[in-house]
Amino acid sequence: MKKLLYVLSLLVIASMMLTACGTPATEAPAATEAPAAEAPAATEAPAATEAPAAEGPADPNALPRNETLYFNGFQWGAIKGWNPYSSDMNNAMAVVDGANNASARVTMFETPYMYNMLDGKQYPLLADGDYTWNADMTEVTFKIKAAAKWSDGTPVTADDVAYTWATHLKYETTNGAAYKDYIDTVEAVDPQTVLIKAKLNAEGKAANPLQVAAYLSNIYVAQKAWTETLEARVGDDKTAFKSDAAEDAVGSGPYTKYYADDQKLVLIRDDNYWGQDASMWGKLPVPKYLAHTIFADNNAGLVALKAGEVDVSQQFNANVQDLWLKDNLPVSTYLPEAPYMVAASLPTAYFNLKSYGLDNVAVRKAIAMAVDYDTIIANAMTNQSPTFTQVPRSVMNPTDGEQALYDHDVVKDLQWTGNDIEGAKALLDEAGIKDTDGDGWRELDGKKLSYKALCPNGWSDWQAAIEIVAAAGQKIGIDITTEFPEWSVYQTVFTDATVNNYDIFMVWSNGAGPTNPWGRVRQLMSSEFVGTTGNWNGNWGGYSNPEADKIIAAIPNETDPAKLKELYTEATKIYLTDVPSFSLMYRPDLFHTVNESVWTNFPAVDDGSNPPIPPTDMVNGYGVAGLYNLELVNP
Repeated sequence: MKKLLYVLSLLVIASMMLTACGTPATEAPAATEAPAAEAPAATEAPAATEAPAAEGPADPNALPRNETLYFNGFQWGAIKGWNPYSSDMNNAMAVVDGANNASARVTMFETPYMYNMLDGKQYPLLADGDYTWNADMTEVTFKIKAAAKWSDGTPVTADDVAYTWATHLKYETTNGAAYKDYIDTVEAVDPQTVLIKAKLNAEGKAANPLQVAAYLSNIYVAQKAWTETLEARVGDDKTAFKSDAAEDAVGSGPYTKYYADDQKLVLIRDDNYWGQDASMWGKLPVPKYLAHTIFADNNAGLVALKAGEVDVSQQFNANVQDLWLKDNLPVSTYLPEAPYMVAASLPTAYFNLKSYGLDNVAVRKAIAMAVDYDTIIANAMTNQSPTFTQVPRSVMNPTDGEQALYDHDVVKDLQWTGNDIEGAKALLDEAGIKDTDGDGWRELDGKKLSYKALCPNGWSDWQAAIEIVAAAGQKIGIDITTEFPEWSVYQTVFTDATVNNYDIFMVWSNGAGPTNPWGRVRQLMSSEFVGTTGNWNGNWGGYSNPEADKIIAAIPNETDPAKLKELYTEATKIYLTDVPSFSLMYRPDLFHTVNESVWTNFPAVDDGSNPPIPPTDMVNGYGVAGLYNLELVNP
């Protein structure tokens, strides 16, 4: 049965669509209606007039277990606040927009649309129906649901959407910086209608339609009235605006703040939430509280998961299958068999092309060919990743939608599965890179090839992967040693091309999201990032290829599926030929492991939900739909 379910899982995950805001796309998604609730829909929204009031002083130690959904793996320290304009709140349960994620976390603040990584579509949330492009794809229009309300009972309007964008620009927020090159204006045509005008390129086309559309499911709508209160509090001080803790923030989501300290973060349901209107979910989410205990590390989180003190685990749990196969616990993952998770991102080892010898493609490809990826996946990932035999190497993640975007046959001869020691040696020998002095190490033009391979200390699965990279070097006569600096050091060096002295180093990749796989191609190869400081965007090794740049520029405005496939195929061909970096594994954007001691009916590949609810832990994008289906094991 588990094998049958796994086969069915592949069918459910199939067909991620190319939409203007799904996995890179060229037209608006075909979402035609809001998701339907399974329970009878309420006929109208309650008359919300004020934020929900707690029964007494907040007590995180007195949360009824049968009303509380517990998480781990998101929050690792005390929060800084609740400011929806800030990227520095460290509030993983309430304030995580989608600028650097697949989709926004929509528990307290909401976006016009919700992204679903399984089908590549955006589903209306605050928005009423689909958004539409004009004929030239330079303007996007959508409406706000009449039922949508803020937690203070006032309506969400187009003015709120427009003022949010203007505020991002005025105070130079991270989100303003992320989208200012793509969005010209956001206007309120009337109280319910929003018009977004794209910035245009030299040809008069939208600079990047994918980024314009992504804004709709990535960035929160903030209340204009509350924003004006915040502005009055800080004046024109941009730093103060973004660092304000916003304890008085007004949201539109199903939950609001309840309690936070250095041990626990708790949200409480807003029982006046507008989403119980028939135009949206038709009911309230089931748990009254969303709580996240702040654990010291993964081991502590795993102990709590096994004890039933955690319901939803967003952390890497090694050999996760042992929890049900050996420990007989009521624990499960989104997929019933390996790889257990839906892999979406590609943790990648970058070559610093300024390091001696790494500007030689034979050296780069030989190292990449020699790495034993099966061992990485078996040991570092404990098989929570498909292998490169199962999903051949490209610039795509393993989801069926992305895999359909390139011609596999065209690049078949360029792909490698790893542990090809003899092939790597032959490649180096043919390039004249040999050991000429008998010390066991190869030289290029008389200089020994010796490199350091790094990743952050404490990232145990990455460290295991980097050790395997070093071992591959030893086998082919290239001296590779490992170092594991603390994150505080690591992140300040690899993001600055002027001081980067690392030779081989690991960085994450974009996963599933509204601009991918285009965003990932850009991240892997775009020369726009070469030589920059404060570079969190990509191409950390300094690779430059004019042909790759042309492809990256062309994809966002291409509307012909056949031509789009040609572009992605050529991008894959360039990447596998030049090997500026190489992915070490596939990895989920979010881990999704659940304990069904208290709650059941979690999202799973075989749950029959339509649309399918993605494994985003019921807090990101369309994954929030899972909160409405939960049931108590013992009502």
